Amino acid sequence: MKHKLKLLAGLAILAMTMAFPAKAETISMFCSATDYELCEEGAQKWAKSSGNEVKINRTPQNLDDAIPIYQQLFASNSPDVDLLYVDVIWLGMMKDHFEDISKLVPEAEVKAHFASAVDAARIDGKLIAMPFYIDTGLMFYRKDLLEKYGKQAPKTWDELTTTAKEIQDSERKAGNADMWGYSWQGRSYEGLTCDAIEWMASGGGGTILSDKGAVTVNNPQTVAALKRARAWIDTISPKGVLNYDEESSRALFESGNAVFHRNWPYVWGTSQADGGKLVGKVGVSALPVGAEGQKSSGTLGTAYLAVSKYSTKKEKAADLLRYMVGLEDQKMRAIKGGYNPTVEALYTDADVLAKIPFLPMAKSAFEESVARPSAVTGKDYNRVSRSFYRSVHDIISGTGDIEAELAQLEKRLKRDVKAN
Repeated sequence: MKHKLKLLAGLAILAMTMAFPAKAETISMFCSATDYELCEEGAQKWAKSSGNEVKINRTPQNLDDAIPIYQQLFASNSPDVDLLYVDVIWLGMMKDHFEDISKLVPEAEVKAHFASAVDAARIDGKLIAMPFYIDTGLMFYRKDLLEKYGKQAPKTWDELTTTAKEIQDSERKAGNADMWGYSWQGRSYEGLTCDAIEWMASGGGGTILSDKGAVTVNNPQTVAALKRARAWIDTISPKGVLNYDEESSRALFESGNAVFHRNWPYVWGTSQADGGKLVGKVGVSALPVGAEGQKSSGTLGTAYLAVSKYSTKKEKAADLLRYMVGLEDQKMRAIKGGYNPTVEALYTDADVLAKIPFLPMAKSAFEESVARPSAVTGKDYNRVSRSFYRSVHDIISGTGDIEAELAQLEKRLKRDVKAN
């Protein structure tokens, strides 16, 4: 009889266990300020379908400012945040603080993404993150104004300079005193590193360091690229561009007061939002080249999601990650926000192509994109980039000798690399 009662008691406990789902969890994650609403929408959809909750933290508007926040979390082994939004250049810098998710994400799901985007997150034999969306620098332009003046999208930076000045001056004569030719990111921050690498690489000047870590920034092609950019200030670009980041430069373009605008692909979504001034008036192209025979060299800016090594809810966090980087959520983000997916199947999806008609061109731009030297510099990338963008800002905002200033930058970078 005792054995029978024990058996019945055991069955009752088993029945109770099966009757109730696994304990709901609250997963804390970071979303970038730029795409916060879309990120929140996806996370809450997962929460509703899974029976869990998601607490969302917003990164600072300037993504550079998220680095010390993350470093504080890592230094204290904090379990407060489970899922992290990660810029591609942080992978090498923060690799020791991310969970190896190779056993938490099925291989079939991994293979659905562009291999190049996934491979960037394979470090030391581990898969430490999954791609969320893929970025590269693109050129947005006023299609209506180029048609009005019989111009084509420029193939070279010199053509852009000439076309921007001609249309700017003509529009001002026609009564638009606020028109400028070119809006871009000239503030002394990581965004300027991206812009400047594009100028340099597209002219044959390299990307600051070689793949082996040699400092290559001081060369005639870089001198020519920076001289051209300096000449844009207060001619086709306002002096204020020296303090523009992505959002402030986008604001000038989307107000209708810039002919050309360099930014990331998300600007397609914002510029074509209902009620905007530029709906139906924007064209998109790969960035110009600096010299004949060179390739368009948009800076690669892929975003990733990573599970914190210090999370106490790694499996649930990985489940949220799988949804956020999966086909359903990436399709939503592409259609609603113009974010370029990393799931390859979406590049032939009719719904996505209807919203992002330039996607096939963007795919080619991804293939020609250039990476910042974060892999070779590892944890010291931030220091190398800071030295670079500060010097570039000094050069384009000043009147000093560019060759001399590049020589000084070369010395500083060699010290940075040696320290690494």
